[in-house]
Formats: sequence, structure tokens, C-alpha cells
Amino acid sequence: MTADRIELALRKQRLQLESDFLREQWCAHVAGLEPAFRTGNRIVDGVRWLRRHPPVFVAGAVALLVARPRSVVRWLRRTVVAWRSWRRLRGWLDAPTSD
Repeated sequence: MTADRIELALRKQRLQLESDFLREQWCAHVAGLEPAFRTGNRIVDGVRWLRRHPPVFVAGAVALLVARPRSVVRWLRRTVVAWRSWRRLRGWLDAPTSD
């Protein structure tokens, strides 16, 4: 092996060791966020389940509408306002900026 190849191999090894160290550090820092990620995953799984079983969602919505119509209408209004606000905000964020 030439001196250049040896030097490159040593540099590669140092970078791999540094990468391993940084990866371990990052995992230690992120460990506190694991419960939040777990909760997020459970919510996503629940939404996927509802998408696969729409009759359950519809039956629940109808039952709520029959039992508490005012509450359902109030929350429906809030949801529509939030959805419109989100779309407007996304429009502003996605708009091209003139630099």
C-alpha cells in the first residue's frame, strides 16, 4: 500500500469512529423524546385503523350527532375554522418569496 492509501484508510477509520460516537450521543439526547414518538405512532396507527374501518367512524359520528347535536355542530365549526386557517397558513408558507 502506498502512503496515500494508508492515510486515506486511517482517515476513514477516524471518521467512522467519530460517527459512531456522535450517533451514540444523539441517541442519548433523543431518548427523552421516545414517549412522544411512541404516542405519535399510536395516533397514526389509530388513524390508519379508522381509515380501514370507516363504518365505525360513521357510526360514532352519527351516535354523537344524535346524542349531543349542539356539541357536534360547535366542534364541526371549530374544525372547519382550523382547517381553513391551516390551508391559508400553508398558502402563505408555500408562496414564493421575492428576494
